[in-house]
Amino acid sequence: MQKTIFVVDDNDTNLSVAKEALKEHYRVMTLPSAAKMFALLEKIKPDLILLDIEMPEMDGFQALQRLKDSRNSDIPVIFLTSMTDPAVEARGFEMGVIDFVTKPFSAPVLQNRMKTHLNIDELIRERTAQLQKLQNAIVFVIADVVESRDENTGGHIERTSTYMRILVDAMLKKGVYADELSQIDLDLMIDSARMHDVGKISISDTILNKPGKLTDEEFSIMKTHTVEGEKVIDQIIARTGGVEFLRNARMFAGSHHERWDGRGYPNNTVGADIPIQGRIMSVVDVYDALVSERPYKKPFTHDEATKIIMDGAGTQFDPNILNVFFEIRDKFAEVEL
Repeated sequence: MQKTIFVVDDNDTNLSVAKEALKEHYRVMTLPSAAKMFALLEKIKPDLILLDIEMPEMDGFQALQRLKDSRNSDIPVIFLTSMTDPAVEARGFEMGVIDFVTKPFSAPVLQNRMKTHLNIDELIRERTAQLQKLQNAIVFVIADVVESRDENTGGHIERTSTYMRILVDAMLKKGVYADELSQIDLDLMIDSARMHDVGKISISDTILNKPGKLTDEEFSIMKTHTVEGEKVIDQIIARTGGVEFLRNARMFAGSHHERWDGRGYPNNTVGADIPIQGRIMSVVDVYDALVSERPYKKPFTHDEATKIIMDGAGTQFDPNILNVFFEIRDKFAEVEL
């Protein structure tokens, strides 16, 4: 598939020369102003932008700043310029351009610059994806190791991930919190939900695997798995950077036991102030706990679990999310225990 290039210049000759030089290998779109570029960016995201510096109304530096402040900040930009001032180059690189091409430019020079930068950009994306995959695999193993310590919750991580996918997909279709969810990489979010109980690594086996009901003191210790989970993930973030996967995981770990009415833990957060990750996880987490067998209880039926959860609308759970849950509840029943 051909890569898309925007060429932005107020000079028709420069636009023609650039298009002629690149059209054999790229999908080239020529634009006479930065304003036209931003209008087209609403519909098409290019792989690279060739941007003239000296333009009326909005010059290249102004356009670059606006671009970097937008959701398209990751698009690589090469400046087109007839200026050779070192101060101009320094300012451009400081603002994030990846290269300069001096005008008038020749076709071979432009072709080589484009090939070099697009190949580098693709290589960086591939390496980043590989590192992300490795990091996620390590995190998944950590989550599975934690679950293996808890003799009472076998398969809990896989089931809650499945329930979450069902619920999130339904929320999107019905437009429930669609704006909030649209700002999140949902595949990463659902994968990171596996880390919601990672803090249990700090809980002793005596409490974690107690066959009967916990005492008040033991339950107080058990509740610390939320803040301990945040601490574990904070340590990973400190060493690897605050990537979206880990930021989501931290929200799951710290907020999945908060309640809509503010009577949850660890922070007594109320209503929509609870991260949406925690509000969704609380529903699927409780559902799985209810329908699963434990040494101290028999499993509830799907209908019984559904009624218990729906009775918590507006107190324990977000009522908007529960409206969606109730409509697709039968899909939860289809998940193998």
